[in-house]
Amino acid sequence: WPPMYIRRILGPKSIRLPDGRAMTRADLPAAGTQRWVASRKAAVVHAVDAGLITTAEAMTTWGLSEEELDSWRDAVARHGVAALRATTLQRYRKCT
Repeated sequence: WPPMYIRRILGPKSIRLPDGRAMTRADLPAAGTQRWVASRKAAVVHAVDAGLITTAEAMTTWGLSEEELDSWRDAVARHGVAALRATTLQRYRKCT
């Protein structure tokens, strides 16, 4: 058999979310995700904010622009995870 290599990942292996749940890289959306529902956006935002992954890593992995990721982070900071739903996001944009 060929030798096995363990890929070293920089940063923490898991983080604790504000609600007490643990999150690991396995909880993140698949690389190249095209359909972004609120729960997937929230997972990326929580991972970046808690230091599980870097902003640059998130942008590269999922093909996000800095503006897009910042808008998700801002929506969560201002209005919570519910603001990441597409229809709710449109409503909040009209208010600000």
